[in-house]
Amino acid sequence: MQQIDDATVIFETHRARLLRIAYRMLGSRSEAEDVVQNAWLRWVTVDQTKVAAPYPFLARVVTRLCLDEMKSARARRETYVGAWLPEPLLNADDDGVDEDDLTLTLMMALERLSPLERAAFLLHDVFGVPLGEVADTLGREAAAVRQLAVRARRNVQAARPRFPVERGEGERIALAFFAASTSGDTATLRTLLAENAVLRADGGGKVLAFINPITGLDRLLRLYEAVRRKWGEGWATLLEPVWIDGLPGYVSRERGDVLQTTALAIEDGRITAIYITRNPDKLRHVTQALAAEPDPTSRIQ
Repeated sequence: MQQIDDATVIFETHRARLLRIAYRMLGSRSEAEDVVQNAWLRWVTVDQTKVAAPYPFLARVVTRLCLDEMKSARARRETYVGAWLPEPLLNADDDGVDEDDLTLTLMMALERLSPLERAAFLLHDVFGVPLGEVADTLGREAAAVRQLAVRARRNVQAARPRFPVERGEGERIALAFFAASTSGDTATLRTLLAENAVLRADGGGKVLAFINPITGLDRLLRLYEAVRRKWGEGWATLLEPVWIDGLPGYVSRERGDVLQTTALAIEDGRITAIYITRNPDKLRHVTQALAAEPDPTSRIQ
């Protein structure tokens, strides 16, 4: 019993960092929690006296479990209905998952990488794991892992914002976008959206959502004008402004009592990407976070 208690103390010390690795690898908070729980089950069966450095050991276990999970996850995404977006992580979460500088836009860029490239990039470039340890984790030579990280870095470079939006500015733009998009104010939307702005919506086939990305200022203006004309006033209610995976946005309740999150990528004061998550399976943590507040709308003034 004492060994299990000691193992628990050690594991809990590193749980937040392990969850960060798993979430960034998988793009799913719920799947990441499952992986970390499986890592715990393996950890308690290990002879603790033979593990000189617990965190590197646990990071290897979590990474390998994630690589296994990614094989089945990719197969599931081949039949996924519409756009797939990472499970939104509200930056108000206090578990340490959002301590790195990966935004939702960068998470989307990581989806273009192979599982090994993604693991090499995250472990080495994001979490600062020495190259030798990454090589041990992936079962590859250090030179091969270096090449994996270089290729990954090259692929995600374009997704890094040149000038990260300041918090106050991001929140101002997010609230202005909500007001303009739900009222059909195309004049204001024209000042907020970039010419090449793109909207991606993830309903997962569970709720109504745009199947294909919608790209271009004019198409988006026509879209929001049509939605306002069809559904009229009050089709969306703002619940709370939030930051989602490093991007400004908000949680809202849409027509049909559908909960959704909206995250906005912003460059040079204009919105370049709109990420909408409506799949209820991906919003469980958001629902829990809102339920924990006596009145989420009380923060909207």
